[in-house]
Amino acid sequence: MPTHRCGPELSFHFVSYGRAGPRRIDRLSPAQIAQIARTVRGTPEATVKVTGGAKSLAAAKAHFRYLARGEFAIETDQGELFQGSGRQLLENWDLELERTLAAAPYVSSAGRKAAKLTHHIVLSMPAGTPAKGLLEASRAFAREQFALKRRYALVLHTDQPHPHVHLVVKACASYCLL
Repeated sequence: MPTHRCGPELSFHFVSYGRAGPRRIDRLSPAQIAQIARTVRGTPEATVKVTGGAKSLAAAKAHFRYLARGEFAIETDQGELFQGSGRQLLENWDLELERTLAAAPYVSSAGRKAAKLTHHIVLSMPAGTPAKGLLEASRAFAREQFALKRRYALVLHTDQPHPHVHLVVKACASYCLL
């Protein structure tokens, strides 16, 4: 007859394959502490707003007219500068063709909302920020996010106390860079 031993040397090994419980929330991470420190010091921060987009060629033209206002240059993703309404830029982007393709019966379904032709993003900094630095940072941001994927154009506005850049991005399918 086998003998069973009971005592401190006998132990059970339980294994749990469940998820770990919630992490401690009574301590802040180093990133959170750094964010609080920047806020307390009053460090200026950038604001990025997606402000809408154009669903028609007329709306895109009106938006570029507003952005240029006769005094601001429109800079493209290819480094070209346009003065005026940006009409030539819109022709280069073939937005009318985009509109026609999006409305084709084999692409769109009945009752579907009109697709956007462009997206509008505003990159803004607090008053006193050097406009040249904002423009360079905006170029880098646009290049990182949209280069070789989407066409885009930038307009730097310095007519208000806080400089800001309007970024217009062409919204399209795979034929975007044709």
